[in-house]
Amino acid sequence: MESSVPPRGAVIGLGMMGRHHARILQSNAAMRFAGAVDPGGDRFGAVADRARVFGTIEEMLAVERPEFAVVAVPTEEHLPAVRELTAAGVNVLVEKPVAATAAEAREIIGLVADAGLVGAVGHVERCNPALRELRRRLPDLGEVYSVATERVGPFPDRIRDVGVVKDLATHDLDLVRWLGGAPIARVAAQTSHRMGRDHEDLVLVTGRLANDRAFNCVVDWLTPRKIRETRVLGEGGMFVADTLNADLWFYANAHVSTGGWAADAARRGVAEGDVTKFALRREEPLAAELEAFCALVGGNDSAPVVTLAEGLETVVVAEAVLESAASGASVDLTGSAA
Repeated sequence: MESSVPPRGAVIGLGMMGRHHARILQSNAAMRFAGAVDPGGDRFGAVADRARVFGTIEEMLAVERPEFAVVAVPTEEHLPAVRELTAAGVNVLVEKPVAATAAEAREIIGLVADAGLVGAVGHVERCNPALRELRRRLPDLGEVYSVATERVGPFPDRIRDVGVVKDLATHDLDLVRWLGGAPIARVAAQTSHRMGRDHEDLVLVTGRLANDRAFNCVVDWLTPRKIRETRVLGEGGMFVADTLNADLWFYANAHVSTGGWAADAARRGVAEGDVTKFALRREEPLAAELEAFCALVGGNDSAPVVTLAEGLETVVVAEAVLESAASGASVDLTGSAA
């Protein structure tokens, strides 16, 4: 049975993502704000009431018992935070990737299930208006042939604990599965280390889904221009989503001969179809993500969240990408236990 009372939520970690979760929790009518935890304090000024900022989860739980918490600490700290929160009966929305390793992700799933709670993963790109509309319109495309993503830009100095595969490419590996309509069955990858860090800063991934659709992802922290683009190619044409600006285009397959002079025909091809740019209703993706999780906490089992099991699946694929890059061989995931 769904509750009509907005649930109370806390934020664990007030860094780049956590501060935005705190902002929404304090301003969105679908939820109430219980407090925030960060040993470094509220350095971005994200919390209006300073009395609601705590140094540890233990300190917060001594004063506040939220119904849910957003875990927005560094990836390597996800599991300890979830252990403490689930022991206190707090539902968890864990920022992506759900954990540093598949083994830790499985432990998080067990902790949530054993406590009789609900959990989800913050793969916020699924809430991007352009991608939501693209997925809604996929039947218009007919048979899907391939999914391609490009997620490149300068290095964000805040990232210390993981490389580009687990921090950024997990967005794309999740989107490929979500838009492609089947689990990833095989990957082949190349990585580069160009900045002198322990972790990779560029990855190129190609692969195939269990339904035989192809995909490729280009992800790096080296490109001076930030690009976020997702393309889905099919028998009717191609969708192109610019997720930085939440814009969506459809390029229809050619029906009209270009004609014209020889140089123009060579440049355009033998024919071209119509191009449509869709007018979209734009909602902040992070707010949509939090609203969906609040609905889940309130008893709506069909709320459109990314499940912990899906989050685990993405980590398993990310580990296969790193394995492929290290070995130089493609990795078959059809027998993996996500």
